[in-house]
Amino acid sequence: METNYRPTKAIIDLAAIDHNIRILKERADGARLMAVVKADAYGHGVLEVARQALKSGASMLAVATPDEALYLRHNHIDAELLVLGASPVNFIEPAIKYDVNLTAYSMGWLESAAKEQAMAGGGRPLKIHLKFDTGMRRIGIQPEEAEAAFDFVGQHPFQVEGLYTHFATADEGDNPLFLKQVERINGIKKKWNGGKLVFHVSNSAATIMHPELSFDAVRAGISIYGIAPSAYVKREMPLELKQVMSLETEIVHVKKVMKGETLSYGATYTCAEDEWIGTLPIGYADGLIRGLQGQEVLVDGKRVPIVGRICMDQCMIRLPRKFPVGEKVQLLGSQKGDEIPIDEWAEKLGTIPYEIPCILTKRVPRIYSRA
Repeated sequence: METNYRPTKAIIDLAAIDHNIRILKERADGARLMAVVKADAYGHGVLEVARQALKSGASMLAVATPDEALYLRHNHIDAELLVLGASPVNFIEPAIKYDVNLTAYSMGWLESAAKEQAMAGGGRPLKIHLKFDTGMRRIGIQPEEAEAAFDFVGQHPFQVEGLYTHFATADEGDNPLFLKQVERINGIKKKWNGGKLVFHVSNSAATIMHPELSFDAVRAGISIYGIAPSAYVKREMPLELKQVMSLETEIVHVKKVMKGETLSYGATYTCAEDEWIGTLPIGYADGLIRGLQGQEVLVDGKRVPIVGRICMDQCMIRLPRKFPVGEKVQLLGSQKGDEIPIDEWAEKLGTIPYEIPCILTKRVPRIYSRA
């Protein structure tokens, strides 16, 4: 049954995901690739992205929360799976049942997890990745606690699958904190003598800019969606990523507004002359937030601005001439030789590109294609 009656939709190019993962794997030079699909795959749709990522060569998946992990398991995604965030210890039993790796991020968490397993009694050990805080200062075992942590997991029913850290400034050039974090995690790794594990430190930025740090695996998040982690990385990276998401709609109404008349809430826009104005069926309830007033869109391959305040469900654009109802409008992505990249929205809003696909709400259907 047809359910997408609005012409507003986000197109997710699975071929672009395939391209991005393949070139990132080449860059990692033999290391495994862990596809980060948290936050509904950064707003792209987790099930379809996870399936494509695994087809394209990812051998592990990573999410942020226990609920995200269970959603994948309940939808028959059985790949190796790591929860990157802090999991409550009452999730340990489901984690063991559904074969989910958890992040061990503090000595206190390890102690509580050991007690939880002891109370559960017997069974399989909990699979964990030991995360160390080498400078991000978010979650992680402190470097000076490394030997105590290694001794503790050796004496309790844990199956240590991995050891990792997260870089705070890998997307910048020549930052001393990055070098300090590399030094700290390498020093911690040297203290480990508990057997084989997966050593992974590289996020997208480090994967692209520092392939020598690929080690056993890399964690690719924003890059598999075709978005550079920062302006510095975009400028300097020796590979080409393909933007996965595009956003399109159609003109639903066209009218001529006379010189001096105003548009939309607050009458913040006044026509400088007689102007053709088109109405689009997309607004801030879809993720086209009000800060994007003035942002350009593509109509017939030409850039035209959003004028007046963006409404909850609609917005207006200034047209160079009269266009028919039904004319395609590209808000993100390419049309007839021009492109609106996700980075452009981010710059307009004074934020990072990561945030843009995440703010597009569920009301905008994701349509999967192989462009």
